[in-house]
Amino acid sequence: MVSPPHEAMHRIFQQDPDLFTRVSRALGFAVPAPVRSTVMPTDLTEPDPVERRVDTLLRMETEESGPYLLAVEAQGKKHPDKPATWAYYIAYLWSKYQQPTTLLVVCQDRGTAEWAERPVGSGPFGLPGLTFRPLVIGPHNMPRITSAAEARKDPMLAALSAVTHAADSRVDAILKALSTSLKDDPEGAANPIIELVAKGLSKRPAAQYWRHLMAVDLSFYTSDMSEEIREEGRAQGEARAVLRVLEKRGIDVTDEVRERITSCGDLDMLEAWLDRSLVAAEAADLFVESEGDEV
Repeated sequence: MVSPPHEAMHRIFQQDPDLFTRVSRALGFAVPAPVRSTVMPTDLTEPDPVERRVDTLLRMETEESGPYLLAVEAQGKKHPDKPATWAYYIAYLWSKYQQPTTLLVVCQDRGTAEWAERPVGSGPFGLPGLTFRPLVIGPHNMPRITSAAEARKDPMLAALSAVTHAADSRVDAILKALSTSLKDDPEGAANPIIELVAKGLSKRPAAQYWRHLMAVDLSFYTSDMSEEIREEGRAQGEARAVLRVLEKRGIDVTDEVRERITSCGDLDMLEAWLDRSLVAAEAADLFVESEGDEV
């Protein structure tokens, strides 16, 4: 199953195709800015029953050198089969569309990034054959954008900085700079960034800090993540109310009951428990329906 960080690492280039032009500067060269870009089908399957799909495929059109294809792959760990697969992608796309093609691999850990950017040759004994070396962006070469002023100049690049440095203990400084910069952005422009960063952080410790920043700094936004945070806040408030009523009525609450109440995210259920807490003889009565079925 595709993980949220995997999706964030390549979809960010769909959201802002020109991002590749700015990223190229971090890699030591300058790619012309596209005047137009097109999200293309990612299915590279041949008629034979072998399915091959690149994560993101974009057709970039530039004034300086014409169109080219950019394939973006998110890579979470080392995999011995990947270099040959990536080489296939480039050869297939070049052959099919007859346009210059390059591959950008996005990583979240240094070891995987350094492994991915090594040149790989298909020829035996060092003989010439197909030699392939992808472009790689990761924590080893992606700038850490920790200034709100810098993040404000290019919020999407700052978002990519946060995603690629997700495992870095210093990522909080990037997240704070980004959230501060988004305060001045229109909600429609900020929402994709909020969601992409949330996906990129996924279950890492920094994800909770990002959620906190969204709840405090960007509480006026209505993104899916913001709404989720508000929903969680309402649930936590209901849970505290249930426990407060039980405490005031002198009803004993075991650790197990407390955990069940505080971990519940169902507002309707919590409201029902709050109503029952007013008349319950003991805490266990909260979890029993009127007809006697336990919930």
